[in-house]
Amino acid sequence: MKNKSERSPASRWQTALVVILLLAIFFYFLIGLSSFNPIYSIAAQDIPLLIVIVLCGIPLVFQILWKLYNRTFGADILAALAIVVGVYLGQYLAVTIVMLMLATGQMLESYALRRASSVLLALAERMPSMVHLKNDTQIEESPLEKVKIGDHIVIYPHETCPVDGVVIQGHGSMDESYLTGEPYLVSKTPGASVISGAINGEEMLVIRAEKLPQDSRYARIMKVMEESEQRRPHLRRLGDQLGAIFAPLTLIIAGLTFYLTDDPVRFLAVLVIATPCPLLIAIPITLISAISLAARKGIIIKDPVVLERLPTCKTAIFDKTGTLTYGQAELTEVVPLPGFSEEGVIQEVASIERFSKHPLATAVVKAAQKSHLELLDVEKINEVPGKGLMGYLEGKIIQITSRQKLTQKLQDQVATLPPPRPGMECIVLINDQLAAVFYFRDTLRLEGQYFIAHLAPIHYFKKIMVVSGDRASEVNHIANELGITEVYASQSPEQKVDIVARETARAPTIFMGDGINDAPALAVATVGLAFGQHNLVTTEAAGAVILESSLAKVDEFLHISMRMRQVALVSAVGGMLLSFVGMYFAAIGMVTPVMGALLQEGIDVLAILNALRLTWQSKVRADIEENYTP
Repeated sequence: MKNKSERSPASRWQTALVVILLLAIFFYFLIGLSSFNPIYSIAAQDIPLLIVIVLCGIPLVFQILWKLYNRTFGADILAALAIVVGVYLGQYLAVTIVMLMLATGQMLESYALRRASSVLLALAERMPSMVHLKNDTQIEESPLEKVKIGDHIVIYPHETCPVDGVVIQGHGSMDESYLTGEPYLVSKTPGASVISGAINGEEMLVIRAEKLPQDSRYARIMKVMEESEQRRPHLRRLGDQLGAIFAPLTLIIAGLTFYLTDDPVRFLAVLVIATPCPLLIAIPITLISAISLAARKGIIIKDPVVLERLPTCKTAIFDKTGTLTYGQAELTEVVPLPGFSEEGVIQEVASIERFSKHPLATAVVKAAQKSHLELLDVEKINEVPGKGLMGYLEGKIIQITSRQKLTQKLQDQVATLPPPRPGMECIVLINDQLAAVFYFRDTLRLEGQYFIAHLAPIHYFKKIMVVSGDRASEVNHIANELGITEVYASQSPEQKVDIVARETARAPTIFMGDGINDAPALAVATVGLAFGQHNLVTTEAAGAVILESSLAKVDEFLHISMRMRQVALVSAVGGMLLSFVGMYFAAIGMVTPVMGALLQEGIDVLAILNALRLTWQSKVRADIEENYTP
């Protein structure tokens, strides 16, 4: 797959075209000042212009006509009409200047909208194409696609796990931050599950494949990502929206001029001065300026189109963990049942949990470390997703599960459990006896309540939602704290995509998340905003990345996009108003086509200077900084 960060042949052609047109205009004036005598009936100084018109103008015109054929009626249709009429009337210099303005706008647009890299490339490059199959005592290389369920695969240090499986030999750790969004190393021992795409640590592990490569979690996420790319919304660009209004008005004025004066030169002069370069040049420059300003504030714009789209968004959709919260669950209370001590249960559970990939496991281990409890040796663990974790140590069977997963034979003991509370919990069993209940809370971001409360009155959002893969009790607790009423919990990446796609069909959406399970939803939303920089895949799927995980930075991003849109509108609308004034003078015969082209260049300069204001701006207004005090 080709990296989108590389300059495409089309981009290189646009740059070369601008240089060629400038050279043609240079030689036009150079020949005009010399004593070179014409050989043909065509003036000698027009020859460079005719060459570039034939070689470059015809492709430009056909490109614009193709857009018109596809019912994309934008401002550049006026440029195509001006080129055709100008050639017919022999106004070659005016035609070349129009082509130069058009080519410059396309070059800037291409530069502004070139994405840094490809999300699917980032996904594909993580996975190995070959695996190390272990047969008895032999280890041999085999293509990934030939792996079967039950195969034993050796994963050397720092290699990527190719399939979902279970550790059968070795003790080590794996980096699963690509999935969780948090830079945690998860310990692995025989019986621990591993996920495709995880990076092995310092020790060699042998795993047993539990799923085929195409059925593993990583492959499923890639498939959803590909579908999300195809379902990405296509919105009309700001320049095209304004051009759809400006172009018909210009054609009416030009048509009336020709009808009343019967002068085709005046008709051409109106078209030339109306060539909407504030739309074709000033808006891309405004985008580039906004990208530069955002980068200085720690916000990386991956897809500049989000700057245009963000002010139009009416629905804000949040993932919970790492977005509305800090993504760090904390063990808040341990309630031991009769016959068990709090310290003893924490020690035994932490000894098991250090091998788990579950987000709550780290909180238990930290609690044990805080109490200076020594972790015990574990003989074996067994972790089945959705069923809990089981470990064997010192002749005991320790099981960590949920209230809903308690077996039927334990139902008579459920009455001894404390009632459910808001937040997260897990139930601990020792030798099939209920031993304790662990309660957890994810820490809400300090600025969260004010940020959510100000979205509607300040930024005009009409709907705010939480869509999370976490359990309902914790998601509902966080949503209640923030005043969010529309909540979807326990959602898979595929379900998140469906929800976001449905909302995007109703109104433009912004989705904020930080884990790879959020990547498909980030891609299908109108604007995808990723938190943090630890996860390459997630940041590639997003249109923008907040390097410093903070809702205050999101507020700055909202204001940058609003400011960008305001500056772009002033440049474009102001330029169009000046063009209307110029069209009046062209219609009464006071402006020739060449004068009109030069006058339009003057309008361009004013529009560009206004567009560059964002580059000179150093401070970004943020409502949270102005009104919120932690």
